[in-house]
Amino acid sequence: MMTSMEWPALLDLNRLYRADYQQDRHRPAYDQDADRIAFSAPFRRLANKTQVHPLYDNDHIHHRLIHSMETASVGRSLGLEVGHWLEQEGLIAAGGQAVVAGTVHAACLAHDIGNPPFGHSGEAAIGDWFAEKFDSRSGLFQDRGQCFAEEFEAFEGNAQGFRILTRLEMNRPGGMRLTHATLGAFMKYPATARARREDPEISGALKKFGVFESDTDALRAVAEQTGLLPGAGPHRWWCRHPLVFLVEAADDICYNILDLEDAFTAGTLSYREVVELLAAVAGLVPREDRGDTQSEKIAFLRAVAIGRAFEACSQAFSENHSAIMHGTFSKGLVEASSCAAAFAVMRTIASERIFTASRKTELEVMGRNLVHRILDGLLPVFEALAESDFEPEKLTGYPRQLRRALDIDLRQAHDPYSALHCLADYVSGMTDRYALKVSKIIYG
Repeated sequence: MMTSMEWPALLDLNRLYRADYQQDRHRPAYDQDADRIAFSAPFRRLANKTQVHPLYDNDHIHHRLIHSMETASVGRSLGLEVGHWLEQEGLIAAGGQAVVAGTVHAACLAHDIGNPPFGHSGEAAIGDWFAEKFDSRSGLFQDRGQCFAEEFEAFEGNAQGFRILTRLEMNRPGGMRLTHATLGAFMKYPATARARREDPEISGALKKFGVFESDTDALRAVAEQTGLLPGAGPHRWWCRHPLVFLVEAADDICYNILDLEDAFTAGTLSYREVVELLAAVAGLVPREDRGDTQSEKIAFLRAVAIGRAFEACSQAFSENHSAIMHGTFSKGLVEASSCAAAFAVMRTIASERIFTASRKTELEVMGRNLVHRILDGLLPVFEALAESDFEPEKLTGYPRQLRRALDIDLRQAHDPYSALHCLADYVSGMTDRYALKVSKIIYG
């Protein structure tokens, strides 16, 4: 049995469900992946999805699209650092540095593509609504087992993202048909919700699930083509792709550091508080004799802090390379780096001050109620679809009218399980502003 992953397989540039694919000599497959993601509608919608501060009027506050682009930039830099080290050590072939950097860049672009409106509070709102409905044991929610209720009740943006990339976008098997390497680097949690619930071995190795039951064929194809190590136990799951750690580190660096800059812009944290936190990572304080504004000084510190952080994470990757390749490394690179203590303080401040800011809390309550109202308002369409033997053309009356008014895609709905996923697809795909609009259309 294989006990270590191998870089040639991990960097496989063949495409999901495209056995006949031939890479263009002058346009690498990972660059094509990045283009397919960047030009997709789900990626474009991130421009109006919450990062931390919902529905903010200040154009300098981050939204999901800007966060994704910045994460991709940091991810590419991490990939260049790690790729150079891998080449120097003879662990990948000459020229492999570009493959590592390009693959991480593409996966970072997509890392939030499955996130619903209103950020993580939107994720929780969708999960809570489904939990209430499955408790009722009525209509589409009668059979918890057949509908894999656990993956709806703990709705997960990572699993929704994998579904978008490999199924929904382009509405064909394989979806965008990205490379196995990019999809492997994207999959933070290569296991289903049911497998994780039933197998303590998985829950100890992976914090969450990352793939829906309906998408396990794609998961298996990616895992086998990239040579991911299979996990122990009776259920199918795999250890994480090594490049996942770089994608995750880029995300951690960006949201921890840039949340501070946003908190200053929003007036949640003072200039001195933000400078102190950033200086702990950057290793310096801004000069006070240059005439720069406070915003400019914070921007300078932010840039230096990001650079120091990705250098620390690339070093942590090389120091833990053996454990990563054997599937036994369980930390994040930030946690294993020399910046760990400074980032721990940032996370504490964010939890106590940023995530509990009054405006954010008020809008999260509003967002939760909005998501629940929308799901309640859309449910009659899916109940009527079930009564019509899952044939959309048989819909009549108000459900047919509502489906047409909101352009609800029912092509993937063939039974209660797939119908509930269509409902989750539609709502999780909304932007914050479109959710407001849909609520107004349904309720007047």
